[in-house]
Amino acid sequence: MKDTIHFYRQTNAFGEFSNFYHAPIVLDGLAWPTTEHYFQAQKFAHLPDPQYLEMVRLTPLPGSAAKLGRNRSFPLRPDWEQVKDNVMRACVLQKFLQHPNLAIVLLGTGDRYLNEHTSNDRYWADGGNGSGKNMLGIILMEVRDKISNMTTEQIQEEITRAQNKPE
Repeated sequence: MKDTIHFYRQTNAFGEFSNFYHAPIVLDGLAWPTTEHYFQAQKFAHLPDPQYLEMVRLTPLPGSAAKLGRNRSFPLRPDWEQVKDNVMRACVLQKFLQHPNLAIVLLGTGDRYLNEHTSNDRYWADGGNGSGKNMLGIILMEVRDKISNMTTEQIQEEITRAQNKPE
């Protein structure tokens, strides 16, 4: 088995891989304090009134954004289960493209297995005992592979495309 890097808290080793890590991004024409803010807000992006999206975007802490995103009194987009992985891919890619210092850390992991290790989550993490899906770790490895094969021009084009507001 390949060497594994475990990560979870943004204050620990490889904390840069956490969605709570403070690495602001511009995506869909708006500035987001963390990828967690973007991800949680997208649960409400289908609504004509952006009040819920903006509430999540403007909350000061990523934990608060997560709590708002999980609030089921807000109307969750009906296709969320189908789109959530791609939403995560989009914001994680931009985090590492828009922060070259973080891309260096990610690329420096080589071909090591990236594992979000916590019992708090069985979808995005490993469930604490390896029984979870570790989707965040899988997406990070996909992003690592994608970035490693991109030219400087492709990186700039991807950043520019993502920063523009969708029509």
